[in-house]
Amino acid sequence: MGVTTPILSAASTSITELKRNPMAVISQSDGEPVVVLNHNKPTFYCVPAATYEAMVDQLEDQALLLLALGRQDGREVEVLLDDL
Repeated sequence: MGVTTPILSAASTSITELKRNPMAVISQSDGEPVVVLNHNKPTFYCVPAATYEAMVDQLEDQALLLLALGRQDGREVEVLLDDL
């Protein structure tokens, strides 16, 4: 029995359809990611630019939060504004 791969998107298309008309696939997804299937298996996700940019922003925010939390109990250094 094969391994089941989860599909993390409500919209899907075949690689053939994506090649045939990529802009139609994206426009029909309403800004949501589209999983591209090859032989009925998820191969990759096609993500509109605005959605991708929002994902990157969230990842950057999460990285900054983890950095801040990691430094939360760190040593304090007093600095005068005139020294900056």
